Amino acid sequence: MMSLRVKFLLFVVVIHAVLLALAAQLRTTNAVLFVATELLLLGSLVLSAQLYRGFVRPLQLIAAGTAAMQARDFTLKFVPVGQREMDQLIGVYNSMIDALRRERVSQHEKSILLERLIEASPAGVLILDFEGNVEQANAAAVRFIGPAPGPPAWLGQPLAALPGPWGPALGALAEGQPRALRLSGLQAYRAHAAHFLDRGFTRRFVVLEELTQELIKQEKQAYEQLIRLMSHEINNSIGAINSILGSFQRYAPQLAPADRPDFTEALDVSITRNTQLASFIADFARLVRLPAPQLAPTDVHALLRNLGRLLGPQSAERRVAWHWALAAAPLVIEADAPQLEQALLNVAKNALEAIGTDGNIWVRTTANPFSISIENDGASLTSEVRERLFTAFFSTKRGGQGIGLTLVRDVLLAHGFAFGLATGPEGRTAFTIGLP
Repeated sequence: MMSLRVKFLLFVVVIHAVLLALAAQLRTTNAVLFVATELLLLGSLVLSAQLYRGFVRPLQLIAAGTAAMQARDFTLKFVPVGQREMDQLIGVYNSMIDALRRERVSQHEKSILLERLIEASPAGVLILDFEGNVEQANAAAVRFIGPAPGPPAWLGQPLAALPGPWGPALGALAEGQPRALRLSGLQAYRAHAAHFLDRGFTRRFVVLEELTQELIKQEKQAYEQLIRLMSHEINNSIGAINSILGSFQRYAPQLAPADRPDFTEALDVSITRNTQLASFIADFARLVRLPAPQLAPTDVHALLRNLGRLLGPQSAERRVAWHWALAAAPLVIEADAPQLEQALLNVAKNALEAIGTDGNIWVRTTANPFSISIENDGASLTSEVRERLFTAFFSTKRGGQGIGLTLVRDVLLAHGFAFGLATGPEGRTAFTIGLP
């Protein structure tokens, strides 16, 4: 299909060819008309040239402007050409280009700001693509789900394929229905799914808010108040009752000789049981009165070897072997040695109890980065138990008080350590301690 420019040139050529033919005919018959025809032809050529410039140049400008907009180049502007209609069109075009450029710059700046806010947000953000796969994750989300060198392997995967317990938890997350997730006994999160429009199509995103510190604080406030009340009432009662029972012992000589042993034994049993009850309450009260750690250079290897010697006889009775893989250099850190030793003792005793008899405990340390691992091949953690680990008063042992891991949690949190308890793919359960 011919362009407008070609059609115009073809029209000019045909018209002037006719005028030339007419002039040739008049040259021999009518000299006056021949001269007039020549003048007309000359004027027509001049007018055609002006019309060509007037039509073709605006068309070229329009074509250049259209090509620039197609290429999303909003920097090309035109200067007036001296024609009123064309100058009006150029003015409108230049104004439109300015508006598009400002809008583009504004949108780009807003996009950069949003990306930086998402990346700096303490809440985890997962952005899904149109197919529902994880397209983008900020630093907080990567830290929550599982940091790894380089881009996370789960990028490009659906939510249900996320590692560990995250997959089942987020894969079933319904939009607009926030859900609290306690993936282990320590970490707790609130997950919320929503959507946004991208080029007219719906895309989902998930926001993960960590609640660990908030829940621990609320939990401690609750059990501190309960333990203080229990400790106050029970200790007051026990002191008074033991005083009365002690005074009853003075009446033993007044009883018949046959009744004295039973009377004395009953009093001793009652006093002993009251004393044990006071000790039982004192164990709980330690959670409330745990002082701030007094940091000093502490040899971690010395603490671990002390634990091995302390639990050696019990381990031998259970036929549990200890395997050591300690860092070559001395591992000295800033810590409260008595508190850290008590926490490690609780962890090691739990490992022994998880094994029962005939098993192994592996103790490993690394210096750079700092880490401690106490691993056992006893019973694996179930998902139900894993969700309630480090929860106050929860215990899987018959008659257990449920304060061992809670005390460990509070000691390690006060030191600023990161820690976790999990069963690996090979079936071993490891308690790990390291730097955050």
